Amino acid sequence: MASQQTNGQTTGYWQGRLQDHCRAAQLRPPVFNIVSDRRGGRTAWSSSVCVEGQGYIAARYWYDGEHVHQAKEDAAELALQRLSQANQTPTTQTYYTA
Repeated sequence: MASQQTNGQTTGYWQGRLQDHCRAAQLRPPVFNIVSDRRGGRTAWSSSVCVEGQGYIAARYWYDGEHVHQAKEDAAELALQRLSQANQTPTTQTYYTA
């Protein structure tokens, strides 16, 4: 998995692709939030990302604290998928009459 350096922080593959997409689409950079949930004697971590015009998009899974970067990758992947779907336009339209 490739990573990039941004402002002294290492970003993962999906985070980098999301940042590139936002830059190309002239959107503000994505903003990540890290959230935690105490579960018994352990804490689970997840992430959400805010992308201009899309609101917050939550990661699918919860991770151990050592793997919180995976939560950011998960959220970035989902955000990029949503942005890609929003940019697609139907190529054909079918009209049905009753």
